[in-house]
Amino acid sequence: MAEAERTIGTPKTPGDSGERTAAAAAAGAGASREAGVPGTDARETSAQRRTGRGRRIAVLFAVAAFAYAVDLISKLLVVAKLEHHAPIQVVGDWLELHAIRNPGAAFGFGAAFTIIFTLIAAAVIVVIIRLARKLYSFPWAIALGLLLGGALGNLTDRIFRAPGIFEGEVVDFIAPKGFAVFNLADSAIVCGGILIVLLSFRGLDPDGTVHQD
Repeated sequence: MAEAERTIGTPKTPGDSGERTAAAAAAGAGASREAGVPGTDARETSAQRRTGRGRRIAVLFAVAAFAYAVDLISKLLVVAKLEHHAPIQVVGDWLELHAIRNPGAAFGFGAAFTIIFTLIAAAVIVVIIRLARKLYSFPWAIALGLLLGGALGNLTDRIFRAPGIFEGEVVDFIAPKGFAVFNLADSAIVCGGILIVLLSFRGLDPDGTVHQD
């Protein structure tokens, strides 16, 4: 009788096998989570970087579109309301609105090289667009957006205004006392350039990395 009881043993409870299997699976899943699945973190990091780059590219083009639109609208108003009229004093003799046509570069420099400056502006636009693929920095996105918007604004004048395509004269109208007459596109270019210089001094690269000289 004792041998029979030992042979039969303790009866199995229905579901014991399933419970042990489920417990083992849960333990294995937990161990997998703790150990990490190879490549998962890398895929998540890559996706996050793509998302971050997309946002910064959006900032770049939003800033460029804003700078371009403001410059374009201001020039249309100047040509319609101010050109061929007496200058308007804004701050006494210190700041006037005086419409002129500029065949040269920003602030009236290099009037004899209109086509060259047109090609330079087009090249700057291409470089900025190509650089956008490596962009992971919001400050750089703003700086490049200002440069892009300003370059597009003046390039539009070069292409569509008289005396002809690629030789068009840029509309300038902001005239501080004792300084060259300029426009909002010039201002955007200068502000973008200053911001780039500051970012370079701080060691911040367009890809978001910081280097120490």
